[in-house]
Amino acid sequence: MKIICIGRNYPLHIGEMNNETPEEPVVFLKPESAMLPKRNPFYIPAFSHDVHHEVEVIVKINRLGKYIAPQFAHKYYEEIGLGIDFTARDVQSDLKAKGLPWEKAKAFDGSAVIGKFIHKDLLTNPDAIPFCLLKNGEEVQKGNTRDMLWSIDELISYVSRFFTLKTGDILFTGTPAGVGKVESGDVLTAFLEEQLNLKVNIK
Repeated sequence: MKIICIGRNYPLHIGEMNNETPEEPVVFLKPESAMLPKRNPFYIPAFSHDVHHEVEVIVKINRLGKYIAPQFAHKYYEEIGLGIDFTARDVQSDLKAKGLPWEKAKAFDGSAVIGKFIHKDLLTNPDAIPFCLLKNGEEVQKGNTRDMLWSIDELISYVSRFFTLKTGDILFTGTPAGVGKVESGDVLTAFLEEQLNLKVNIK
């Protein structure tokens, strides 16, 4: 199982990070060890003093696929949920300044929180999914998949050009604006169409 992540897919987030709008999806990977075990707290790693939350819509791949055409991509997933891509922002900034890969900042142990998956047919509109993240009860991130530069189907088609997609793989589709630092004692809750999808305590 692999976790495939997309960066810079929401214009407002691109703006808040002072990044350039990409001409094609920005892709990076997290290993299976990055997945935070269910109901476990997230421990801020000792190597970072600036870990940020990034809530994202995620999909679970349900069949083997390679070079998937966009018009057939919807056949490769049935379940949608929310995830948090924890990012060691200070580490990432240093790596970016040196032109180095992001893995130490993005793929460390426990950096991927996986929420509850639900069947996409239960969603009001799978092409316009509202979601949000609350920190200690206060909304800090709010997004809708209709605002993505590349849709879920377009992302699946794109990444399948480079990686064979396998059953159980998870795709993180990018985060909206509002990313921010987490502190020990924080509680993060994420809602998909106003339904609680995940909760994680920060230690």
